[in-house]
Amino acid sequence: MNLIGNTNSIKSSSEDSFMVEKTIKCPQCGYKKTITGNPGEKIIIACPQCDSKGLFTFPGASSTIQKDIGNSAITVTNLTKIYNDVKAVNNATFTVKKGEVFGFLGPNGAGKTTTIKSILGLIEPNTGRIKINDIDMKNESTRAKTYVGYLPEKVAFYDNLTALQNMYFYADMKHAPREQCKPLLVEMGLEQAINKKVGKFSKGMQQRLGMARALLGNPPILILDEPSGGLDPRGVALIRKKILDMKDNGASVFVSSHILAEVQEVCDRVGIISKGVIVAEDTVSRLRERLNLKPKLVLELEKMNDKIVKAVEKLDGVDFVKPIGVMLHITCNPKSKSKIIIAVEKAGGNILNIQTMEPSLEEVFMRFTED
Repeated sequence: MNLIGNTNSIKSSSEDSFMVEKTIKCPQCGYKKTITGNPGEKIIIACPQCDSKGLFTFPGASSTIQKDIGNSAITVTNLTKIYNDVKAVNNATFTVKKGEVFGFLGPNGAGKTTTIKSILGLIEPNTGRIKINDIDMKNESTRAKTYVGYLPEKVAFYDNLTALQNMYFYADMKHAPREQCKPLLVEMGLEQAINKKVGKFSKGMQQRLGMARALLGNPPILILDEPSGGLDPRGVALIRKKILDMKDNGASVFVSSHILAEVQEVCDRVGIISKGVIVAEDTVSRLRERLNLKPKLVLELEKMNDKIVKAVEKLDGVDFVKPIGVMLHITCNPKSKSKIIIAVEKAGGNILNIQTMEPSLEEVFMRFTED
């Protein structure tokens, strides 16, 4: 039963939450009924007139009601988790904004997985507060989880079931329409394996299936733990495209990955955790500025000689000069670029090509996580 109608929002008895009032219409007999529920709540409704049944989802993250609950998709405040007297996460605070891709980075054992499990309500932190779309995970975890799609680092499925059967199972668990299952499998490049048992899948195929499962129900928040794990270059490009598509559609994407080049390509901001402590949270460009990391200028010359090298080395703002064949590698202040080009030409150099290389996320990461 495809229930249709108009939606209104009404304030509930709690200051921080809204109820949704919806007038629905049975497509079989035309019977109308007004119901109320929480944003994102899913209920099965039986028509009292003709007894047909259908699943109804109260408008959630994509509705106008979301305008009333702030601009944060995920808010972590003073999160601490202790294992055997060791603080795996120590007073961590950060925010994932609505509609952004947020990269969560850290060395092995830094506390990334503990933080993710805490956000998802899979473990209970010792102290701190976590909110999903301004919904407190401790007090309303079931409601908060309806907004989230999750891809774990190690995906697991029922090996004796096919890809489609697995998707049907998880769609039913999430109260998502089964009609989404086949299109998602096709979108993730598994159209030839829809009816193949998952036990015969490669690691990359299982990862694609895991991404398809995370997308069931069109969640407004995605949490992806090592989404490129086990994928070939084509699969990595597919996941990257899907992350950007989700962002374009207004979703918030939280990505934890060791492939820093991929993170830099898709993320609006990053958070870096080291030894359980959030040591940085900002855009990559602003973190570069904080560390005073300088760009590299690479000049391709027709001919290289010592006169050119020495002319560049004595300029203010130049930190490092290294000739490699006809290529001149220079680390410098961004404002020194024009002076370098003029100095090379005055020293008799003929510049064939100029390339500027901004400090990478890897350099930022290494600086913030060094002992």
